[in-house]
Amino acid sequence: MINTELFKEVSPLSAKDCFILIERQKSNFNFPIHIHPECELNYIENAKGAQRIVGDSIEEIDEEELVLVTNPKLEHAWMDHHKTSQNIHEITIQFHSDLLTEAFLNKNQMISIQQLFRRAEKGVVFSRETIAKVRPLLKILTCENDSFYSLIKLLVILHELSLDKGMRELSTGQFAANTVSKEHNDTRLNKVVDYLNQHFPEVIRLSDVAEMMNMSEASFCRFIKQHTSKSFIDFLTDIRLGAASRALIDSSLSIAEIGYDCGFNNLSNFNRIFKKKKGLTPREFRDNYRKNKTII
Repeated sequence: MINTELFKEVSPLSAKDCFILIERQKSNFNFPIHIHPECELNYIENAKGAQRIVGDSIEEIDEEELVLVTNPKLEHAWMDHHKTSQNIHEITIQFHSDLLTEAFLNKNQMISIQQLFRRAEKGVVFSRETIAKVRPLLKILTCENDSFYSLIKLLVILHELSLDKGMRELSTGQFAANTVSKEHNDTRLNKVVDYLNQHFPEVIRLSDVAEMMNMSEASFCRFIKQHTSKSFIDFLTDIRLGAASRALIDSSLSIAEIGYDCGFNNLSNFNRIFKKKKGLTPREFRDNYRKNKTII
């Protein structure tokens, strides 16, 4: 089996710095899929048609976008794909994961940023409205010469981002090292997530999980919808697809074997659901990742 370790980016961020900002004008994306321990906020404009890869999410981007990743093990990259522009503007901010201590994040005024960081363990992309709001702040930050005031401005940006009702998580919880189980304060939901993470390869019946939770099926479905904005079936399917995506990248098993191992009852069903949810067939997804990973 070929060793397909991910390219581990070495950040110029030093241990004594709170964060580093890198602004670039460039014609193409040439950095492979990579990981790094630093949290990263990445703003890109004038790159419509480029492809964003964050975990098991592969999407074509618009004229501008803003993404935050706070998981040191979450693979991410941008690729040229269908991009035609030769004048891309990119602002990347990297900061240490302990920039804001847990004790500080637990304060009432910081709860929304704490929640943002947890959601960003799966990578989050922000709404156009929020991008329009923080874009001037990002560009001002590129000109700030005082390091203290730079840090204050970064906190303001993070606060504004944390208020975005339209932000969207990118990678699935199973793919992003099971971070989904950390993000909910409701112990009942954690119990459901833990059970599904352990048993997703098996036949899982709604009635059995509802009974485990001492709920009627109708009450349990309302509970899942309220806490995840998904139906129980969609929630379970996303967990299975996350595990399947990881296996497609990290194992040499056949696509059929991976489908069966992740709880899909036949290959055609696996292919159909995967394509519907991710826009690529399992084979296209695997080939896309292998093409863009660097062997070290």
